[in-house]
Amino acid sequence: MRTTIDIPEPTFQQAKRLADAKGITVEQLVAEALEQRIRAPSSSRKDWMHGFGALADLKQETERITQLIEEEFEQIDP
Repeated sequence: MRTTIDIPEPTFQQAKRLADAKGITVEQLVAEALEQRIRAPSSSRKDWMHGFGALADLKQETERITQLIEEEFEQIDP
C-alpha cells in the first residue's frame, strides 16, 4: 500500500543513513520500525524505566571487580 507521511528533515536524513548502513531502503526501514512498534507489547512502564536492570548479566563481573578493589585497598604500602 502506498501512503504519504511527513517526516522532519533531520529525522529523514538519519533514517536514510541508517537504511544505507543496513543495505535496505528507507521504505523497508520504516516498515520494520512500524512492525516492531506494533508487535511490542504495550507496557505500563515509563520509558526511563527500560534501562534499569539492563546490566544485570554483569553482576558476577561487578562482584569480581569489587573484590579486587577491596583487596587492593586492604594492602598497606611499606
